[in-house]
Amino acid sequence: MSVYDKLKELNITLAAPATPAAAYVMYVQTGNLVFISGHIAKNADGSPNAGILGKDKTTADGQAAARSVAIDLLGTLQEAVGGDLNRVKRIVKVMSLVASTPDYNEQHLVTNGCSELIGEVFGDAGKHARSAFGVASLPRGTCVEIEMIAEVA
Repeated sequence: MSVYDKLKELNITLAAPATPAAAYVMYVQTGNLVFISGHIAKNADGSPNAGILGKDKTTADGQAAARSVAIDLLGTLQEAVGGDLNRVKRIVKVMSLVASTPDYNEQHLVTNGCSELIGEVFGDAGKHARSAFGVASLPRGTCVEIEMIAEVA
């Protein structure tokens, strides 16, 4: 099954990448690796999905936010590969930052919202190395920020 068949099956439509909010670009390719800048969790209206895990957000809320970030990352990756996600050979690494209280310890479960979707879309090529960190705050007060590295053909 192609990546696009899987996205259709999951009822996911990819959007064009957002405009960078500061002095950076959304992705850089060097050799066969594409480095995608951190994407923040947003609500349906585009506003930041703000909050702190362990305070005013549950792990389930965080997982949903991380899944939405994964969809945005895929939109950026699609642009990076010239519009053809079937060029992706492997998702190499995902790094997740989760705004959380000092005693919250389920950042890895929040990040599963992203990792599981990537695995569904790319199958074995979506199995990746990963880091999940708890942080005091993130840009625009968002609850999750995720960056990704992909290998492309």
